[in-house]
Amino acid sequence: MTTETTPETTPEAAAESAPQHEGPSNPIDRFFEITKRGSTVGTEVRGGIVTFVTMAYIVILNPIILSAGVDVDGNQLGFAQVSAVTGLTAGVMTILFGLVARLPFGFAAGLGINSFLAVSVVGQVTWPEAMGLVVINGLIIVLLAATGLRRLIFDAVPIQLKLAITVGIGLFIAFIGFVNAGFVTATGAASPPVGLGVAGSVATVPTLVFIFTLLLTGVLVARKVKGGILIGLVSGTVLAVVVEAIWNLGPMFAGEEFNAGGWSLSVPELSGSIVSLPDLSLVGQVSFGSFERIGVLAAVMLVFTLVFTNFFDAMGTMTGLSKEAQLADAKGDFPRLKSALIVEGVGAVAGGYASASSNTVFIESGAGIGEGARTGLANIVTGLLFLAAMFFTPLVSIVPTEVASAALVIVGALMMAQIRYIDFSEFSVLLPVFLAVTVMPLTYSIANGIGAGFIAWVVVRSLSGKAREISPLLWIVAAGFLVYFARGPVEALFA
Repeated sequence: MTTETTPETTPEAAAESAPQHEGPSNPIDRFFEITKRGSTVGTEVRGGIVTFVTMAYIVILNPIILSAGVDVDGNQLGFAQVSAVTGLTAGVMTILFGLVARLPFGFAAGLGINSFLAVSVVGQVTWPEAMGLVVINGLIIVLLAATGLRRLIFDAVPIQLKLAITVGIGLFIAFIGFVNAGFVTATGAASPPVGLGVAGSVATVPTLVFIFTLLLTGVLVARKVKGGILIGLVSGTVLAVVVEAIWNLGPMFAGEEFNAGGWSLSVPELSGSIVSLPDLSLVGQVSFGSFERIGVLAAVMLVFTLVFTNFFDAMGTMTGLSKEAQLADAKGDFPRLKSALIVEGVGAVAGGYASASSNTVFIESGAGIGEGARTGLANIVTGLLFLAAMFFTPLVSIVPTEVASAALVIVGALMMAQIRYIDFSEFSVLLPVFLAVTVMPLTYSIANGIGAGFIAWVVVRSLSGKAREISPLLWIVAAGFLVYFARGPVEALFA
């Protein structure tokens, strides 16, 4: 039963009004308020394990996304190194959040930002410079949270646009998955620019493995199987290993040779030990030279995009999870809100410093909450499991892109589900939302989608007689995006 409070009720009061349970109180119980929130140590441990199982795919998916990106100098991040720092930052940040905010919200590298870095950012800067931008993004979020401005800005953006950003990122992630799996390919023609598979057919075995993994994972998620995405990834990988052992498909690119029927990134072969010491050489590989390389304006707009993506995804996720855990009041505030927002910003700093991409709260934490997790103790369990995962990098490196792409499509579909909360009865709402959602995947840019949506909202809504409903902060943001879209001529003007 959800705890109801009046709008004036504070988060702390909401927690106080939760069902009280008598029982033995040890230091751990008192610190995490386990009994007070109606939970037990056993329940928290179980919830923490379930959250890890539902999030563990990120240890595979994040390195696949990031290692595929080639920076402006032609360099790529190593799969094993990214996998190790992904586990490290997820473990450290999940534990830190559990100790400071004392809430059962797991942390890991955020999907959407990692794709933005690999697809859009590193084409302009080096990987260390891209991670430097992520660190700056995190510092800005920490500052906004500490001063209370984060809450003000969040409230200034209409809920329709907040939801549209999530939906657009979902479509963008899914489109990347389709392309990486070879399910959607470039035709090389002016029209249509893309098509199905090879010459309109699904013609390769790796793409068939993608389809199998997608359908299997879809069934598991539909049936609400705990860890459905992870089970799908493991099952698809096992099938890929068997297929490779039988047919020896090999890589798609082997030196100068092109093998259309091969695996696009990693070949699913078993070799050597499945356990090794984690390679943490990427930690500290950060540079702030992007401002000199691409200019201050272009670098600022990239940071602007990172902040917006990080900002709205995390706020919405934490609000939803706190309500699911019955820890939020009527306004959506929850215990230690300010501390939670600050730590979430620290996650971006830590992720950038470790070259794992910005770390943020994961909606998959709802699985652990569904198992009964109500406190930060569950986070301690989840975080320790992530740290242990660092030692199994050789095992996860055999996962082919085609299998991981199925998880991208599934996660994209889950994010797109937020569209059901948008009221499309007014066209002045429909058009900005439509532009935000569609421009992201069609231009392969999260920034373009957010900008198109914000500008359209300000222009269409204001000229439809609703100018007074638009926050001054939104006008400033829209003006910033106008500069972003015109940055080429603007940079040339000031060159």
